[in-house]
Amino acid sequence: MMTARTQGYIYVAITMCIWGGFTITSRLNALWHISPWDITALRFSLAFCILMPILIYKKDTAFLFKKQPFILAMVGGVVYCLTSYSAFHFVPAAHAAIFLNGCIPLCTALAGYFLYRQPFDKHTWISLIIMLLAISVMSFLMYQQTGVAFGFGDLLFFLSAIWWGIFTVLLRQWKLSAWHSMAGVAIWSAIVYVPIYLLFLPKHLDQASTPHLLLQTLFHGVFVVIVATLAYVEAIKRLGAFKTGSIVTLAPFIAAIIAVPLLNEPLSLAMICGLIGMGIGALQPWRWFNHKDSLQQRLDVNKHNQ
Repeated sequence: MMTARTQGYIYVAITMCIWGGFTITSRLNALWHISPWDITALRFSLAFCILMPILIYKKDTAFLFKKQPFILAMVGGVVYCLTSYSAFHFVPAAHAAIFLNGCIPLCTALAGYFLYRQPFDKHTWISLIIMLLAISVMSFLMYQQTGVAFGFGDLLFFLSAIWWGIFTVLLRQWKLSAWHSMAGVAIWSAIVYVPIYLLFLPKHLDQASTPHLLLQTLFHGVFVVIVATLAYVEAIKRLGAFKTGSIVTLAPFIAAIIAVPLLNEPLSLAMICGLIGMGIGALQPWRWFNHKDSLQQRLDVNKHNQ
């Protein structure tokens, strides 16, 4: 019989594989000529076809008519997907680890402050300083090498981090269950975006091969939307939010390094500085030495009460 902690690490491993795969496969979309418009539509269409019959069978559709799932879908579903998928068409995968995944903790803290006046703790301030220094050094080196400090893809990744930060804060504030959050985002994203895509947006499905389209649709529609979300929440239940979040944040950084030989992408000194600095700022490794996760805190409380 596996312990709760062991189960938690298994769920973390599943989440890391999928989150790392998201970085690689999203970059492959650009190489395989699958446009952001197309993969977003395919992703939510498949998720809708899987989830909607389940909700109808369970008679669990009432939550869809509340404003919260709709807002979450627009911010963390449609807009996030379009900006993040588009960014991969302009810059290598390493930029995603820096400007998307590296900036998500910072943007989440900023969103919490501006939306609900949640103050920064000292760890957030330390992370902020480290991230700003890393981006400054990286930008200086990039400007020396190419004459350009930031690219359009970097801006899109940073916008994606803002959307995800807002999404995370709203999700935390509204306290929706993992199932309702995941299903609501997928279904409302499909209801709103797919008709707009079919009627008005450009389509380039004929430029990609059928196996590539099937592979990307299955991975992003099932594993990213459904499996990763549920695995991440189950890991948090068993290991605590801090430890889970710290470990899975490593996945995109590992994927960025793997992309160098796998996709033949460059890794300059500027990118190395950015990856190291943003990784340290996002992971907050100094907290590992004195931080007890929620599971350990509950065990300590139970031991004290006995």
